[in-house]
Amino acid sequence: MFALDAKTMQRIAPVVRRVLIVDPNPAAARLLMDLLKGFGSREVVVEGDESRVLDLAREMEPGLICTERAGPKLDGEALVRRIRRSSLSCRRAPIIMVTAEATASAIKGARDSGVHEFLRKPFTSGDLQRRIENLATKPRDWVEAVGYVGPDRRRFNSDDYAGPQKRRADKPRSGAEAAVAVKDQAMRILFSALTQFDSDPLQAVRAIKQQAETLKALAIKTGDAPLAIAAAGLDTVLAAGAPTRASLTAPVQAVLKLAAPESLARAG
Repeated sequence: MFALDAKTMQRIAPVVRRVLIVDPNPAAARLLMDLLKGFGSREVVVEGDESRVLDLAREMEPGLICTERAGPKLDGEALVRRIRRSSLSCRRAPIIMVTAEATASAIKGARDSGVHEFLRKPFTSGDLQRRIENLATKPRDWVEAVGYVGPDRRRFNSDDYAGPQKRRADKPRSGAEAAVAVKDQAMRILFSALTQFDSDPLQAVRAIKQQAETLKALAIKTGDAPLAIAAAGLDTVLAAGAPTRASLTAPVQAVLKLAAPESLARAG
């Protein structure tokens, strides 16, 4: 049996304590369960039917979800998107997609649905360990938008992925560069959320709220008074309850006036 050292077990313990496995293949699910228990998992639950997963996740609040990409009653990518856009307390939990189909389109589809890691079958204990250690030691920024909800895709860590978005240089090197990148992304998401509000009002409000919090914190950190005032105004409207596109338009536009023109040009 593959054994981990004490330091590794301690690092990954919060991630593997409670795990939900979504796989219609009992043998494959059992193998993954045995490996996870060897990594210190205390509670591992298996479900093969996509329709029951959200209720199960709501009940157990897993710290990690491992899902097969496809099955008779499973569309793994659709499931991940449902989890990410749900009201579940575990909606941000790390998700590993496991499949024998490791084509470029499959890996890109998994990444764009909101998974953290991609694991190709057949895999070894070491392969699984590396994915879990990535989750425990290399946290990724969360993106709350309308078109995408999930971990920052620019830092997709999967060893099976070598596409154009996998660039070590994506993370800004200096504090000033990091602040500019955070502000730029938040402004683009705000713009898109307001533009796409009618297509998904619930997610649009969630995205706008997240960007208001991000920009307010950034303004305080960088001493940007105009941004702090505009973000606080937006936050006040959101806190008033039942925000609509009409009530949000003016405060969102007040924030967007402080964006660099090129950032909104890329919003789309």
